Amino acid sequence: MSDRGDTTDGGGDDLGATVAALTADDIAPARRRQLLTRMVSQARSRGISDLFKPRAAVRWMTDTVAEIAPHVPVRDLATLRRHFPGLDDAALAERLIRNASRATAGIGAAGGGVAAVEWTVAPTLLSAPVLLAAETVAVVAVELKLIGELHEIHGVALPGAGGQRAVALVHSWATQRGVNPMVPGVGVGAVLGTAARKEMRDMLLRRFGRNLTTLGPFLTGAAVASFLNRRATRQMADQLQVDLRRQGIARPAPPPALPGPPTGT
Repeated sequence: MSDRGDTTDGGGDDLGATVAALTADDIAPARRRQLLTRMVSQARSRGISDLFKPRAAVRWMTDTVAEIAPHVPVRDLATLRRHFPGLDDAALAERLIRNASRATAGIGAAGGGVAAVEWTVAPTLLSAPVLLAAETVAVVAVELKLIGELHEIHGVALPGAGGQRAVALVHSWATQRGVNPMVPGVGVGAVLGTAARKEMRDMLLRRFGRNLTTLGPFLTGAAVASFLNRRATRQMADQLQVDLRRQGIARPAPPPALPGPPTGT
């Protein structure tokens, strides 16, 4: 069983639903390309312009991450146990990191595939910055989901839901540290007006620059972007877990599952 999020192809600029669907564990490559293409279309429909300028691109990505963060589907520990029966905490964390790394690698490959198509039709360069920004936001969404679920496994509580949880996830992503449960929750706008916003911008700018590999000729960009995304997600998760282990609580191992492979991927 997976946590497949989906969104209809109907009307409406439902960017949050599209990004949530991209975070699922088991998306087929063709479906991932379709969702990423839809995300680019949704960004264009908002009148996105001037993304050739790094500051404009980072500002758009920062605002968009803040917008979509409350829509990122984070499974609680009971749901994770149900999706991946028989795994202890360490094995479950490793499975989630592997799946997220594959997902971000797949987004890089999908972005490269979309770029390869874009290079065959005009106007190519007008599409490139929007594609790079959309790919970056999609990768961040997958990593936000992973961060939330690693907190669940390590027994480090996230604040509530909605805006407060989104703030905690974004701050954890920007700093690559676990959430401090002693810090009171605040609104997304408030936290992004503090030093955390600069940290987030700096991280997004690094990711945006790395995703320039997507625009390599033919499918070479897809291969490089896939590798770099996978590596970055793994490094982020490994660093985060070091901090979460210091904060986490000890839990008994889950009861043995009935014979059979895990239902998750």
